[in-house]
Amino acid sequence: MRYPRPARALAVAAAAALAAASFGISASAATIDEPTSTPVPIVTPDGETFSYVVNARHANPGFTRLVERAVRAAGGVVVQSWPQIGVVVAHSTNGSFRDDVVSGHGRWAIDSVGATRTASPVEGTPAAVVGTDALRAPSLRASTDAGAATADAAADEEFTAMVTEDPREAEQWDMSMIQADAAHEITDGSPDVVVGILDSGIEADHPDLVGQVSEDLSVNCTDAGRPDTSAEGWWPTTSSHGTHVAGTVAAARNGTGIVGVAPGVTLASVKVVNDQGYIFPEYAICGFMWAGLKGMDVTNNSYYIDPFMYWCSDQPDQYAAKEAVRRAVDFSTHRGVVHAAAAGNAATDLATNTSDSTSPNDSEAIDRVINSGCEDIPTELDGVVTVSALDSEANLSYFSNRGLGEIDVAAPGSRILSTVTGHGYALYSGTSMASPHVAGVLALMKSAHPDWSPQLMEQEIRLQAEDHECGPVDRGPECVGSLEVNSFYGDGIADALEAVGR
Repeated sequence: MRYPRPARALAVAAAAALAAASFGISASAATIDEPTSTPVPIVTPDGETFSYVVNARHANPGFTRLVERAVRAAGGVVVQSWPQIGVVVAHSTNGSFRDDVVSGHGRWAIDSVGATRTASPVEGTPAAVVGTDALRAPSLRASTDAGAATADAAADEEFTAMVTEDPREAEQWDMSMIQADAAHEITDGSPDVVVGILDSGIEADHPDLVGQVSEDLSVNCTDAGRPDTSAEGWWPTTSSHGTHVAGTVAAARNGTGIVGVAPGVTLASVKVVNDQGYIFPEYAICGFMWAGLKGMDVTNNSYYIDPFMYWCSDQPDQYAAKEAVRRAVDFSTHRGVVHAAAAGNAATDLATNTSDSTSPNDSEAIDRVINSGCEDIPTELDGVVTVSALDSEANLSYFSNRGLGEIDVAAPGSRILSTVTGHGYALYSGTSMASPHVAGVLALMKSAHPDWSPQLMEQEIRLQAEDHECGPVDRGPECVGSLEVNSFYGDGIADALEAVGR
């Protein structure tokens, strides 16, 4: 459970109600103190393909089929259907698609509809619906980059390539900070525990990752949000980001290079970053659904979902996309998956921020006002462990987001040594590097306590975290809160030794 935000009103502005009513949005009660977020109209000209999510009023197969029919009747093509959560991804060249869907036959079955991007997709439109009947559980940024999986603008500045075949555990100060080295004396983690790396793909033949990645559980979600299990799909193409994250979670104990937080667990490459570096809502929806349907235990999410740094519930398009992602996160959580996510690298207080000048990042960004209904997703969604980044002195990294009631735990995120494509190693910095430390701790926890639920694991990782006071306030942003809970560290620094039991 999240602590309530102390400094931002919890209700969405009253002016949202009119826009919400048109799209079936259940708007929160208004407060006179909070403004409506700045509208970002998404223009969809006739003849130009756009991508949409359409959410059913009830998440079941029957209502989903009705939504599919409404999509086709409005001139759309069903790209991917998720009947488990009542979400349909559609493409259409009909400029009035959104209005036609909610006013045509079957409109009573629709909760909301929204464009997922402000520009046309680069992916092609399939000719027919792709269902999910074949998917079964197995038996066993603030990044200013376009695309948040490089949620590390600061990281790029601190990148230093270092290729070697020699063991380099001595350089892994981060493992000592979270007591992973001590935890390894008890367990390296169980191969039955699966961590899904929702990212840019994993180089599975890296010397430190050979044998760590399950081909059967890996998938590419960047083909318009449809699952593609071909190996060429889920391998990295333009980024080392996912490979670096994977190494922090589970680089093998094999006498080569480094050792991950949980070197004994299994990884799955869930590619949600396209070749242009974007993670659009339909990609993330596919990733979370895949993790739940395939019975994974943990996911790591070192990104924010494009094209908005903050998705606002009082804007119809943004609401629909955020609601679809929320449903996917909830579904996977109910199927036993616990999620870790990067807090972001904007050096922003998530609890008090009221502006954004970076969105949308797939077209022309505008200066906009945001309110408490505007969230960085997936990190601010319920059921997600939000992670801030620390340097080697356990100070909040200069780039890290923060926020009382927003940060759950902290972990190392500055100059982290891990695996990169080309069979190499490199130092990266960012909350993207902090989050996989926590994903690894959660994997060790699940290994030690296989019957624990995601809710209990989220609770325990916070209870077990090492309390850390705010520290000196003579430099940088102000830290607020107590020793037990504050805006920099949340409940404290993640502790791998506590996770497996002393």
